[in-house]
Amino acid sequence: MKSSSFMLGDIAKALGAELQGDPSTEITGLATLQAAQQGQLSFLSNPSYARFLSDTKASAVIVSPAMAEHCPTNVLLLANPYLGYAHLSHWFDPSPVNEPGIHPSAVVDPSASIPESAAIGPLVVIEQGVVVGEHVVIGPGSVIGARSRIGDGSHLRARVTLAHDIVMGARCHILSGAVIGSDGFGFANEKGVWHRIAQIGRVVLGDDVEVGANTTIDRGALDDTLIGNGVKLDNLIQIAHNVTIGDHSAMAAFVGIAGSTKIGRHCVFGGASGVAGHLVIGDQVQLTGMTLVTGHIPEPGVYSSGTSADTNRQWRKNAVRFRQLDALARRLKELEKKIEG
Repeated sequence: MKSSSFMLGDIAKALGAELQGDPSTEITGLATLQAAQQGQLSFLSNPSYARFLSDTKASAVIVSPAMAEHCPTNVLLLANPYLGYAHLSHWFDPSPVNEPGIHPSAVVDPSASIPESAAIGPLVVIEQGVVVGEHVVIGPGSVIGARSRIGDGSHLRARVTLAHDIVMGARCHILSGAVIGSDGFGFANEKGVWHRIAQIGRVVLGDDVEVGANTTIDRGALDDTLIGNGVKLDNLIQIAHNVTIGDHSAMAAFVGIAGSTKIGRHCVFGGASGVAGHLVIGDQVQLTGMTLVTGHIPEPGVYSSGTSADTNRQWRKNAVRFRQLDALARRLKELEKKIEG
């Protein structure tokens, strides 16, 4: 059980923050600026919440130096308050601590390698040749396919499925319901009949990868599907076979990536974005929500498609005009020719 109380001075030291206030202040939890009470610590990172700072009842607030003078209580100065909150959130995480050992109801093949430091939960199935790293946690009802390898310190929540021959790096975090290594959508058509293609590649995840709940990553058809170091995938994402995602890219919920597309490093894809297959997306590309990509994007930058919501009446007017754009463009071109003539 984690401690639920810390001295503010110890917190400041751990975060590398400058403390303005009483180091003996006891901190028992975290809260928003609006909801915080005595004994709780809050933070300000989004300027839109600055209006709540002066009235907060928090015992301490993590703020940037520019906002320190507006804070009525103890202050922890950090250039990136949100990062400080991220680190501190683990101190107060109420998740149960998993004790090492294999639950009696787990089914583990004798050929699997599991260290004493690993925690294997109830009803887990571990097939032949699996190699589990030190301090790995595998949650209840998870299935680890034959010959898969899980790196040190990784945590698989309940009902995670790893198919056969999956390679996972260190400190990965896989949320409930995720399926890694499912067969890709591969079929050959002959006279209107579809014939299934065996998917014989693997999925290889780097270190510090997070895969959200009910997200699926398909195994490669021939080559491997590759997920780079530090990649963060939200819930309900579909990654098709032979996709490559570069280091430290992040994708929000409902993103879909079609087969054999290569995505660069440090990309950020907004929710419900879609990328067609066999494309190359360069480094540092950002897609806003519901963007559809059908061509290569070699240059970094922010890309968007689609239209924002409007009243139905206005949207119907605009929809009519969208259909007229080609004719208008042709008329404009003819007018330009006449003017030039």
